[in-house]
Amino acid sequence: MTLAFAPCGTFLGSTEDVDGATVHRFLGIPYAGSPAGDRRFRPPVPVSGHSGDMDATSHGPAAPQNPDAAAPPGDEPYRWSEAGCLNLNIWTPDLDGPPRPVMVWIHGGAYLMGANSDGMYDGANLAAATGTVVVAINYRLGALGFLHLAHLLGEGFEDSSNLALLDQLEALRWVRGNIEAFGGDPHHVTLFGESAGAAAIGTLLGMPASEGLFRRAIMQSGTAQRFRTPEASARVTAGFLRLCGLDESSASELLTMPVERLLRAQRQLEDHLAAGSFAIPLPFQPSAETPSLPEPPLDSIRRGTNSGVDLIVGTNLNEGSFAVQLRPDRPGDPEYPDRAAAVLADGGLPEDRIPGYPDAVADVLGRPPRGRELLEAAIADSVYRQPSNNLLDARPGSDGVATGRTFAYLFTWPSPAMGGKLGSCHTLEIPFVFRHLLSPEAAYLTRGKAPAALGDAMSGAWAAFARTGSPDQPGLAWPDYGPDRCTLILDEVPRVEEDPRGAIRRLFAENRVRTLPAR
Repeated sequence: MTLAFAPCGTFLGSTEDVDGATVHRFLGIPYAGSPAGDRRFRPPVPVSGHSGDMDATSHGPAAPQNPDAAAPPGDEPYRWSEAGCLNLNIWTPDLDGPPRPVMVWIHGGAYLMGANSDGMYDGANLAAATGTVVVAINYRLGALGFLHLAHLLGEGFEDSSNLALLDQLEALRWVRGNIEAFGGDPHHVTLFGESAGAAAIGTLLGMPASEGLFRRAIMQSGTAQRFRTPEASARVTAGFLRLCGLDESSASELLTMPVERLLRAQRQLEDHLAAGSFAIPLPFQPSAETPSLPEPPLDSIRRGTNSGVDLIVGTNLNEGSFAVQLRPDRPGDPEYPDRAAAVLADGGLPEDRIPGYPDAVADVLGRPPRGRELLEAAIADSVYRQPSNNLLDARPGSDGVATGRTFAYLFTWPSPAMGGKLGSCHTLEIPFVFRHLLSPEAAYLTRGKAPAALGDAMSGAWAAFARTGSPDQPGLAWPDYGPDRCTLILDEVPRVEEDPRGAIRRLFAENRVRTLPAR
């Protein structure tokens, strides 16, 4: 057992041996008060201090969520609690000595699922190998984190569609005020996250209230363009109310409705969107033109918000492969080229330019793409890669005032799962970053064949970036993105390329529309 004496109280943690090094872990620490009861759909409140030693030896509950329908057989659903979900975990090499850089993980899960208790996000290996303090947070999900109610419930609910982001800001304030007690440096905080977690980071970059709470950020397969207008969010709310058996006049009943009923409606909404989508259904997202997010995040970033934050942005080569390989065909589904065209249109590519997309992909591949291959590429580009390129282009700012450094990567090591059909799929890079290549959680995708050297290089680069603002390390030179669009290709043998898959990027860039909100 081990004790940490923080300003907000004393915490009793545990220790573990990781490859001969001792790591102290503190789990399930509340960083905000209960968001249940009369706090439902309202911003988080700071946690009050406690007396005595708080037990921090076991994981706290996840945010309320439905079981993951795509989870491997045998996986247990997360234990969740509406009242107790705002908690965080800490792994630290030591509580004393010089302050260490802090890496705060924001989990993914389409803003619908996920938890900091997931074995893949255990930070012990990363902390032990790199000497960093690793933090993983929970935040409200689904309707409880994103349902737009400002137009229906009025005062106190103006930011109900951004509560998950406000939770994350509250966690960062807790880190700033308490992490020194755990050996961390509150002035060297790096956010890192994947998928929805990375999209959250992209949105936080455009939120004025986030400035000063983190120094660096790493976005793995996420964008700064995942948001809705208030009008679009209100339409989602109307549909959700109907699924709950309510209408706008009875919306206040959501405040006391059993959370299980909210989750049932959430599942129905997700299933409805999935049936009409060839990509990834995202029923709940933040709303711009709200008090905490006054304008689209990318517009705010262009104007200089968080311009001093150092940033790494990257995607995996085959981000869309899960959606293509695991989505069952349905009666009436069009052929793959038409499915790809629908995805591209949703991604903002003008209709008259969509026929040029297969040619751009062929230019990259050196041959015409096959049907599924074309659809997978369209999903990867529309949902992940080209929005990431938009962020990279926005970083210098229209007035050139940005001082933070910017780096880019493309992860290309292919998974051997499903006979190689998944390629470099969504989430595949996570066990490389967390040094879990041989863990049971990673086994489905890595099959014990992942190159350990690549995992060492990635986890080392992430930690070096958190420490100094540069991901360079011995044997791995990683140049700034810059005007040449220098991108580190993360494969068995990493290398640098200028503007990889440039023909596709240029097609989107030539037809770029202003930040496109979700429908």
